[in-house]
Amino acid sequence: MHAPIKVHMNALKRILRYIKGTVSFGLHINPSPTTSLVSYTDVDWGGCPDTRRSTSGYCVYMGDNLLSWSSKRQPTLSRSSAEVEYRGVANVVYEVCWLRDLLPELHTPPAHATIVYCDNVSSIYLTRNPVQHQRTKHIEMDWTYTLCMKK
Repeated sequence: MHAPIKVHMNALKRILRYIKGTVSFGLHINPSPTTSLVSYTDVDWGGCPDTRRSTSGYCVYMGDNLLSWSSKRQPTLSRSSAEVEYRGVANVVYEVCWLRDLLPELHTPPAHATIVYCDNVSSIYLTRNPVQHQRTKHIEMDWTYTLCMKK
């Protein structure tokens, strides 16, 4: 910003043209007959070609309306697809807990338990049976950290 050149001005103009063209875009929330939350999560294990880190993403729906979504590169390098999928599930569950705390304040408490969809069998097994094996000790440390942050 202290020494802009022509390339910077061209980038700024491109951003402003993009904003001008997308002003009418928005997120539409419509009335829905159901107030239950449903979430989906998926992970690309080791998908970043430079760092081999994984990218995780999730979306949370309330009825037909998208409430929350995220897609980001995970901060640590994972050893297996089960580990990275488990971390992805942990991220979406943390978000769902926050939404379930927020919705009653907006006078729309969720009616049922939240369903979390994940496509990795081993991470589903770990989620259902959280016995801490030697290979999952570092996952347990992340889980403990997440619980401490929630409090």
